[in-house]
Amino acid sequence: MTAFLLRRFGALVLVLLAMSIAVYGLIGLMPGDPIDLMIASDPNLSPADALRLKALYGLDRPLLARWWAWLTAALQGDLGYSRLYGQPVLALLGPRLLATLALMLPSLLLGTLIAVPLGVLAARRPGGVADRAADLLAFTAVSLPSFWLALLLIVLFAVQLGWLPAGGDGGATVTSAVERIRFLLLPVATLTILTAGALVRYVRGAVGEALAEDFIRTARAKGCGEVRLLVDHALRFAAPPILTLLALHLGALVSGALVVETVFAWPGMGKLVYDAILGNDFNLALAALLLVTMATLLANLLADVLHAALDPRVTLDA
Repeated sequence: MTAFLLRRFGALVLVLLAMSIAVYGLIGLMPGDPIDLMIASDPNLSPADALRLKALYGLDRPLLARWWAWLTAALQGDLGYSRLYGQPVLALLGPRLLATLALMLPSLLLGTLIAVPLGVLAARRPGGVADRAADLLAFTAVSLPSFWLALLLIVLFAVQLGWLPAGGDGGATVTSAVERIRFLLLPVATLTILTAGALVRYVRGAVGEALAEDFIRTARAKGCGEVRLLVDHALRFAAPPILTLLALHLGALVSGALVVETVFAWPGMGKLVYDAILGNDFNLALAALLLVTMATLLANLLADVLHAALDPRVTLDA
């Protein structure tokens, strides 16, 4: 296990290094740099001012030299300043990450609590009511665009009924936890439907395969109760692929849901990355994308460890 973890962490560092080069290069090749944008917005800046500012910020150096300067500063804990927001990058990432986790964690938890029981019941009786409900939920998640589902919920609960706010997080004016939760309900409901619809198909398939195994028929022939058969035998057998999928979903928690965050004006990581790339904010875009990459890699590592822990046939030292 130790050798496996060391190899994976070494690979993680190499991937992050390669990702930083790729992202920095792609952003640097985009037309216009921050100084060009400043000149376009301020006609009083002369070409001499532009050259002086580019020399000051190191934008007159080769792209690889600029990346190396950023890397050495980042290894010392300095991720630079955001041009768009005029704040240190670290000061921006913290609140946005917390906002995204407040949105994504409840949706993943609720989606799992809906998908697992529904998927088990659907696999137990194919063609039954639960199976049809699982089909409808999965069809909705696959077919309905996230922005359309979000707009439907806004029209119904915010515009027609007036029960919930249409978007935002309330800002500093909201001090009550109950009021803050009201702003979360619609985006969380949107993501919960999409998450449950995606998960229920895998749960139904994994449990359905487990119910077709010989040990299930043996347990049923020995008089094992239906609930114990489903929970202790079938679901336990199907747990490795399901938990692997859930671990991979954890990586998406950090990146957020760009479309849903945009529709509901939620200040999360997805919207932050989008704004940083469009605004040529090198430092912010690079740090945010590397954070998302690291979260995805760690989620993959967690999925492998969980799979090995649940399935004795899988070894990590091989």
